[in-house]
Amino acid sequence: MLDRFKNHIVENFSHLGREAFVLAISGGVDSVVLAHLCASCKLDFELAHCNFHLREAESDKDEVFVRELADSLGENLHVTHFNTQDYASEHKLSIQIAARELRYAWFKELMQERNIKTLVTAHHADDNLETFLINLSRGTGIEGLTGIPEMTDSISRPLLKFSRDEVLSYAQEQKLEWREDASNQDTKYLRNNIRHTIVPRLKELHPTFLDNFLKTQEHLIDTLKINQVYLKELKERLFIVEDGQIKVATAALLNLQPTKSYLFHFFREYGFTQWEDILGLLTTNSGKEVQSPSHRLLKDREFLLLQEKTSKNDNLYEIHEGTSEIRVPFSMKIDEVNQIEKFSQKVLYLDKETLKYPLILRKREKGDYFYPLGMVGKKKLSKYFKDEKFDKFSKENQWLLCSGNKVVWVIGKRADDRFKITESTKKIVKISLV
Repeated sequence: MLDRFKNHIVENFSHLGREAFVLAISGGVDSVVLAHLCASCKLDFELAHCNFHLREAESDKDEVFVRELADSLGENLHVTHFNTQDYASEHKLSIQIAARELRYAWFKELMQERNIKTLVTAHHADDNLETFLINLSRGTGIEGLTGIPEMTDSISRPLLKFSRDEVLSYAQEQKLEWREDASNQDTKYLRNNIRHTIVPRLKELHPTFLDNFLKTQEHLIDTLKINQVYLKELKERLFIVEDGQIKVATAALLNLQPTKSYLFHFFREYGFTQWEDILGLLTTNSGKEVQSPSHRLLKDREFLLLQEKTSKNDNLYEIHEGTSEIRVPFSMKIDEVNQIEKFSQKVLYLDKETLKYPLILRKREKGDYFYPLGMVGKKKLSKYFKDEKFDKFSKENQWLLCSGNKVVWVIGKRADDRFKITESTKKIVKISLV
């Protein structure tokens, strides 16, 4: 097994031979074998052990064993302690989920402290099969059937191609010692039930079942990669970025079949889960929207508009007299000039004597109105937005430059007539969007 492991590292995990990594060590046979294999390959790693205090004295004995193992291997060891039971109760989680959250959060902190990019875990082929069966039993798509990934940006699992029997045989041949967790035999837990009841039966039915499973999973992973490339290219064509928001034609989405599956792949990364509601947006009236914890999806005429949620507390800024430049909430320059140079939607010239400082940058408020430059009389901002066909997001995102409670400029769109340059103007203020 050692020779196969060495070749596997060279061919598929070469980064583990070039840089230090953290190896998660529980004291069980899997992580003990992985630690010995890595040490035999003279890889640069540090051990990390979590004491969850779930098995009374046994948890402390695990820690003692791991400390002795680290000493025997000559490797640096990091240990942390968790009150897992209290954490699970406080956050209303199962013990397994609580322990997972705690350990991976700690691993991340440790890696940042040590300036290490990779965590290595001892998951093997049987773990992968169990995960596959768990996902299958709960209902899943192709991604759930691909099981545990061999490698992510921060986690590597070099034992995934090796079976539990291979790991155990290596430990016995090398006369290694390890700790047994009695809770791993308790079939009240789904994974243990699958491990001790279902998997042995499957292996009895077909002696090469695990090898066949690994081949099948490789095919599934290849198919998933093809799908991901296609979906990425399709999304790049359909998702158009305009003025800080994403715009998608509803007709194009409706032409994709099955539509709901495409919606799932396109919008899940933004936190959405309401697939029936999003499907309904495609044919509903303008103004309807669906929200995720981080994003909003709005139907506007023939499009869906996608926008990240923003804080309502960042909607008012002051510009004091003498300020020459601001950078928040966007870049803008303010100068006093002697004459008008050129007009554009991004440049505004004002009569300084008509302004009351500090000027205010804010979003719209109920009842806002202004006197559009070039028109007679005032106009409600809501009516202006409607006439200019602003969508709901654009209305909410539109910044106004105000003097006191008067709108000076619907920024980048239309100026107010009351602040324009006249023959009697003595001082000219130029405001430019950068």
